[in-house]
Amino acid sequence: MKAWLNSKEFLTFGKNYSSLYLSSCFRNAGNSFFYLMSQQQFVDVILPLPLGQFTYAVPEEFNDQVSQGKRVIVQFGKRKLYSALIVKTHFNKPAQFEAKFIENVLDESPVVVPIQFTFWQWIANYYMCTEGEVYKAALPSGLKMESQSTVFLNNAEASYPDLSPTEDLICQFLLNRQIATIEELIKAIGKDSLKYIHKLLSRNIIRIEEKIDSNYQPRKEAFISLSEEYNTEQKLQEVFLLIKRARKQEQVLMEFLHLSHFSSPSALKEISRQELLIKTHGAQAALSVLLKKKILVQEEKEVNRLTSEEGNPDELKSLNDAQQKAFYEVKASFDQHPVVLLHGVTSSGKTEIYMHLIKEYMDRGLQVLYLLPEIGLTTQITTRLQNVFGKLTGIYHSRFSDNERVETWNRVLAFADHKPNAYQLILGARSALFLPFSKLGLIIVDEEHETSYKQFDPAPRYHARDAAILLAHLCGAKTLLGTATPSIESYYNAQSGKYGFVELSSRYLNLELPATVIADTRDAYKRKLMQGHLTPALYESIEAALSNNQQVILFQNRRGFAPFIQCKACGWIPQCPHCDVSLTYHKNTNSLNCHYCGYSTALPHLCHTCHSEDLETKGFGTEKIEEEVKILFPEAKVGRMDLDTTRKKKAFENIIFDFEQHKIDILIGTQMITKGLDFENVSLVGILNADNLFNFPDFRATERSFQLIAQVSGRAGRKHGQGKVIIQTATPDHPVLSFILKNDYIGMYKSQLSERHQFQFPPFFRLIVFTLRHRDQTRLNRAAGQFASLLKKAFGNRVLGPQDAVISRMQSYYQKTIWLKTERQLPPSQVKKLINSKISLIKNIPENSTLQIIADVDPN
Repeated sequence: MKAWLNSKEFLTFGKNYSSLYLSSCFRNAGNSFFYLMSQQQFVDVILPLPLGQFTYAVPEEFNDQVSQGKRVIVQFGKRKLYSALIVKTHFNKPAQFEAKFIENVLDESPVVVPIQFTFWQWIANYYMCTEGEVYKAALPSGLKMESQSTVFLNNAEASYPDLSPTEDLICQFLLNRQIATIEELIKAIGKDSLKYIHKLLSRNIIRIEEKIDSNYQPRKEAFISLSEEYNTEQKLQEVFLLIKRARKQEQVLMEFLHLSHFSSPSALKEISRQELLIKTHGAQAALSVLLKKKILVQEEKEVNRLTSEEGNPDELKSLNDAQQKAFYEVKASFDQHPVVLLHGVTSSGKTEIYMHLIKEYMDRGLQVLYLLPEIGLTTQITTRLQNVFGKLTGIYHSRFSDNERVETWNRVLAFADHKPNAYQLILGARSALFLPFSKLGLIIVDEEHETSYKQFDPAPRYHARDAAILLAHLCGAKTLLGTATPSIESYYNAQSGKYGFVELSSRYLNLELPATVIADTRDAYKRKLMQGHLTPALYESIEAALSNNQQVILFQNRRGFAPFIQCKACGWIPQCPHCDVSLTYHKNTNSLNCHYCGYSTALPHLCHTCHSEDLETKGFGTEKIEEEVKILFPEAKVGRMDLDTTRKKKAFENIIFDFEQHKIDILIGTQMITKGLDFENVSLVGILNADNLFNFPDFRATERSFQLIAQVSGRAGRKHGQGKVIIQTATPDHPVLSFILKNDYIGMYKSQLSERHQFQFPPFFRLIVFTLRHRDQTRLNRAAGQFASLLKKAFGNRVLGPQDAVISRMQSYYQKTIWLKTERQLPPSQVKKLINSKISLIKNIPENSTLQIIADVDPN
């Protein structure tokens, strides 16, 4: 009992988030005592680990504090501590084990709303992962905690002459630092230090404790106020008499009174120290004297990192006739269908329709979620939304810091309690689905066809569009899917009556669709007419656009300078040592990089096989195009938008702002530039290598290439007349180009639908792709064969494979894939239950203990 009573320090943890040092010897002492004293309460929790739910006991003093949605600190394993989420409270004692006690309750009120647990459970079941993996993906890192192993010397005064050099180095390091984490020791001493740490631990020279900190740190700011003693005009007059010769102090005090509206008590406001110093031109010494004299008082207060301006509802633009018709049709369709597909051509003004819908739902007191596939898109749309909806608008995506995401989470949560600064409208990427909405009324999924909505790695491998539809259903909300090029699955659902359907076929201001030209690169190379990687048609069109002071977008869906380098003498190509792919050459860093595992090496000067110096680049990426364009058009200002140039937090915004302000004439980019960006002065779009899109080994290649080319084409001629699109290809007679030239989505859809039906692909069949990974190729081949045999016994000829993955080795793991096609009539839950039983059988074979089986449901 004494051990538990000594742990009262836990009670302060949830209030001030101070560091907590725990010793495993007493954490669960006294369990038996509590079981005997009263009916024991238990909680089922989710941990941020790839596991299901676990049951813990609740100490008596926490009985009134535990409830669904709160975080608790629990010990998992021998030593580690985690913040877990309470899913359920109950009095059912586990029969198979003695439950450990929770260590502490972190929250005064829940951080997760009940509907989220139902949503997470659906994601875990449907996408074949664990609830722990969903929890880890859903909550911002600032709300998840995990303890670190911290190492101390037991006796800093003792000497140990028989230590090995490495052991002595560890002790010296701890003597200097007093405290260090395991990770810090490994980084400082080396990987071998781990075994020496164990030796020192066994000799009781060091000890290890667990330290857990809150990742979230509230932002604090110093605010200045007038002391209570001088809070009257009479007292202030006395103060001014005292400081009349200290002109700087007088100036600071006068400025403070002016800024704080002292003379108008009803308008009184707080003044930050920073604001006061700016207004007084940095009179820090004078301010310090006033604080020392206690005329002014300074207080640290928590402030929000997220700021937004008040909106002006009058700024909502009127809809034109076509938009108004579509707007009414969407509302009418919502009466019959929970999901509506809005098929509007590029530049038809879909965003304005979204904004009118958003206003209607917000006026009803409901929350709205506006999903976008790409973080970069939030840059342009954020301003438009905040101009109308002001501080009710929040942004949420992975480029935000952990602290910013925690504050957004809290402000969404605050809406249920009508708290000030609560968010009613959220604009975000796919992860925004996991925010704690309490009164969700509408979800808008813009560019619903985009592949970016599918999470690939790690689990949960969910599709944000499909998950959004389920979330809306759970909340009794509506879902609007918007796009100029719908996914075949969504269009099929609309045509079959499962979704409502609304069409917007005219561009805003009746602008013409861009004129599309096919440029034959094979013929141009043969006749030696190419200017770098530009055909004569594209080169001349760029010249014409620049001479008219118009802007150009060049699309090349490959970053880097060149896909690979090759020895002219023997054909050697540098390969990644961890993946079966060639290394991409990046000229900016003069290095060869693997885009799959991150491996990087310096550019070789000699062939590693024949030692020839004759190495040449092959193919081209955005870097190479940028270099060529700068040479061909020396007067033009050239920019590049790809993963390499947009790694920093504000990089997207800066590039888009520069292009909008015409500080860039020619913008070169990857898929990032295709997705819904709106630039009024772009008259020309060039697609440099369409063949890469057509010839991708995927049953969706035709659909994807049509969508991508149509979307990037839609960036041209959006405001000032008809634009122009030039598609460079070595196969000008490719079938998909005929659909693109005629802007014939229906023709493409019908041709693909026929093929999908014939070969049993979505939307007629469901797909699950299994990727099996192992470091040993022989074991992988054997396990893949075993797993495929088990699946074929259950599903027959619906199982295809095993076969080598498109990249047969990645990150030093060999990979095999197995495809499963199932009829849509089969209940998904039964199918997945059967699959999980087969996975368990394979994993229980001893030689398969390190085998990884990854299930990708509805792969993109």
